[in-house]
Amino acid sequence: MEQKWPQQLWLVRHGQSAGNVARDEAEAGKKLLIDLADRDVDVPLSELGQRQAHAMSGWFQALPPDAQPSVVLFSPYIRARATANAVLDHLGRDRLLAVAADERLREKEFGVLDRLTPLGIHDKYPELAEQRAHVGKFYFRPPGGESWCDVILRLRSVIDTMTREYHGERVLIVAHQVIVNCFRYLLERLDEDAILAIDRAGDVPNCGITEYRFDPAAGKHGKLTLVQANFVAPLEQTGTPVTHQKDQPAAPKS
Repeated sequence: MEQKWPQQLWLVRHGQSAGNVARDEAEAGKKLLIDLADRDVDVPLSELGQRQAHAMSGWFQALPPDAQPSVVLFSPYIRARATANAVLDHLGRDRLLAVAADERLREKEFGVLDRLTPLGIHDKYPELAEQRAHVGKFYFRPPGGESWCDVILRLRSVIDTMTREYHGERVLIVAHQVIVNCFRYLLERLDEDAILAIDRAGDVPNCGITEYRFDPAAGKHGKLTLVQANFVAPLEQTGTPVTHQKDQPAAPKS
């Protein structure tokens, strides 16, 4: 039977963004609102995020040519696009089979809760905070926003696209934390408890790489199997080459 899966798949969260920095500052200062003038789609990488993207891209460039990505898909959000562009600058866009922004890879939509800290949600929408605590983050959908299940639904169609158009290829996806976790839910056949346990264990690190490879012996007809999760390429120092390392745990949540 013909292989339907990509030969290799990497899931990468974008580099640190100005929004990540603003969120951390707001939560540390016990503020109700994250101080961001840009809409979420337009939030850029921070200076550290640019360095992270460069280091991660160097790691991919250091792979043998026949082991590098042949397809790069990314969220259209500026922070993800900039991270993907760093990879394209290192690998060369012209030698790739496909390069595409895909709106199905966008960040989870937060609706009326956008830009609010957890403290801000409890202050402005106490009934929604109570509902979220009762329903759980996997199924809770804020007004105008999405639940994790909604994200999973759109990612199912991304997987359909990959198996139809990119079977046998080496696919890199650059997106967001929830996107990485929801792909893991689908690819590893997890349930609500399992994926939320992974989420509680720690954030997906910025520019963290989660890797799958096709195993023809897995399942009835072969499938993608996890190789490493949340590997972070070390930030490059002057004159220091990028090395290839295996699993690194995600940074713990604050």
